[in-house]
Amino acid sequence: MTAADRPLPADALQLLTTDPGPWLSCDDCFRLVDRYVDALLADSTGAPDTELAAMPAHLSGCSACAEEATTLLLLAATDEGLDPADALHRLTAP
Repeated sequence: MTAADRPLPADALQLLTTDPGPWLSCDDCFRLVDRYVDALLADSTGAPDTELAAMPAHLSGCSACAEEATTLLLLAATDEGLDPADALHRLTAP
């Protein structure tokens, strides 16, 4: 049983109150993660890719997809000889 007076941790409260939209399934996320990582590494400031707009919301709430995106970003940065620090920051920014 859980105690009714036990406080909710701040990180759990933030996840519960985060706007879930636009919605993206894990299957869709997995399909788009390569393009999203490429965009993060390129730091493109052009017109945003509307199909990728839901990625930040999904990754903030799905630890499995977030781990996949982080791993892919690190591998791609290493493969391309890039410093992943800025892209990692954008990946994990709220």
